[in-house]
Amino acid sequence: MSKFYAFPNPKTAPDFAPLASGGDLSAECLLSAYTQGIFPWFCEGEPILWWSPNPRAILEPKAVRTQKSIKPYLKRYEVKFDQNFAGFITLCKQTRQNSDDGTWISDEIVEAYVNLANLGVAHSVEVYEEGVLIGGLYGLILGKVFCGESMLSLKTGASKVALITLCRVLEKFDFLIDCQIMNEHLRFMGAQDMPRGEFLAKFQILQNLPSGFEKFKDLEKLI
Repeated sequence: MSKFYAFPNPKTAPDFAPLASGGDLSAECLLSAYTQGIFPWFCEGEPILWWSPNPRAILEPKAVRTQKSIKPYLKRYEVKFDQNFAGFITLCKQTRQNSDDGTWISDEIVEAYVNLANLGVAHSVEVYEEGVLIGGLYGLILGKVFCGESMLSLKTGASKVALITLCRVLEKFDFLIDCQIMNEHLRFMGAQDMPRGEFLAKFQILQNLPSGFEKFKDLEKLI
């Protein structure tokens, strides 16, 4: 990193409120944040808001739930890693813009994370049916941590297939998945809440370990 951005200490951040606002979405600023256990989360038109919530939602890959109803889709769908990151995050943006809930994935976010993908830091798990992109997830890899950002499902079970496949692969490399903020879908899939202090301590160790592989895309052969 050519420039390091200073943030408030995440250990003393509010439990569920931003710890800072401002900055930018340059690779330097984003990586300065992520390496400290901080991530951006804000709506279009708002200043950039930075978070490190307590507790933190995490998923140990070995704990992911593979319910009986999803097994047929694991066979039906095709999963690709980093096949089309820009196309996938753009699809996330477009799909959510058309929903009632709206989206935090603005054009600025798309540009920033595509830049991180080009730098080899951000990665996508894409799910296809008959060659058509129908869902998946994306996030960052820092050492042995996958920092999950967003999931998408346009067909039944697509995001679950993406998460289960990611867990099956990353379990072989002793990874931790940072899910950031808990929701019912993540809890159903096996995610757990971890006290922020415990998460930050664990994260600092894991992010400084080698991932165990050279290219994320190469892990497709382990699917």
